[in-house]
Amino acid sequence: MSKRIAVRAVLMMCVLFYAGTALGQDKIQNYFNDAAIKVKATNDPSQKREILSTKIQNMSTALDKIRDSSFVSESDRAGIDRTRASLKEKQDELAGTNGFKRVSDTRLNAFSDYLVQDMEQADRTITMSVVTALLIVIVIILVT
Repeated sequence: MSKRIAVRAVLMMCVLFYAGTALGQDKIQNYFNDAAIKVKATNDPSQKREILSTKIQNMSTALDKIRDSSFVSESDRAGIDRTRASLKEKQDELAGTNGFKRVSDTRLNAFSDYLVQDMEQADRTITMSVVTALLIVIVIILVT
C-alpha cells in the first residue's frame, strides 16, 4: 500500500512540475503576444512603438529583479542573462541605437511578430525552472 502511495506522489510531482513550467512559459509568451495584438490594433506608429518599448522594458525590469533572487539557480541566471541580452538588442533595434537601424514605422507590425517568435524560440533554447518562470510572471504583473 505504501509503495502505491509513493508512486502516486512521484507521478503527481512530475505532472505538477510539467504543468508549472508550461504555465510560466505560456504566460511569458502570452505577454508578448498581447503586445503584438495591441500593436496591430493601433494605427499610430508612435503608439505602436511605445507599446513595444514598454513591454520590452517591463520584461527586462522583471528579469533584472528575478536574476538576483536567492531562489534562482546559476543555470537560470545564465538563461536570464541571454534573454536580457536578446531583449536589449530588440530595444536597441526598435529605437535605432547602439549601431542598429531603427525599425521603420511601416515595419512595426512585423517587428511585433518577430518579437513574439523570438521569445517562443528562446523558450525552447533557454530552460528555466518552474520557480524562476513563475517569479518572472509575478514580477511582470506587479510592474504593469
